[in-house]
Amino acid sequence: MSRQVHLSCCQCLATNRLPESRLAQDPVCGRCKQPLMTGQPHEVDEAAFVRIAANTDLPLVIDFWASWCGPCKMMAPVFEQAAARLEPECLLLKVNTEESQSLAARYAIRSIPTLLMVHQGQEIARQAGAMDLSSLERWVRSHL
Repeated sequence: MSRQVHLSCCQCLATNRLPESRLAQDPVCGRCKQPLMTGQPHEVDEAAFVRIAANTDLPLVIDFWASWCGPCKMMAPVFEQAAARLEPECLLLKVNTEESQSLAARYAIRSIPTLLMVHQGQEIARQAGAMDLSSLERWVRSHL
């Protein structure tokens, strides 16, 4: 029997419980019927981040960025490609530091882009600066 995992819907923030073996089978939210795994990073504000982090059993990889940041713009398509490759092992989120300043302060984000891996409320790893796809994948997998 597969263990049950909790996964927050990034659309409606409902907590879904499903067998871990179903994560790779395009699960949908029980409330809003939207896909739980989209192969795309999810842009979240502070309130959504708090709910997702509290109610998701998967590790979260968070890209802290800003719209005016050149390296962040270079990193964006790499992060999107990584989401397609890394789900369902982890969930990729994007946090705009201009719109969620208190969240950036909470995690002591000093430069952007900064990638943070969080699991069950605990920071697992941190990486500052833009990365290419293979480096990003290697970094994430080394901490899973």
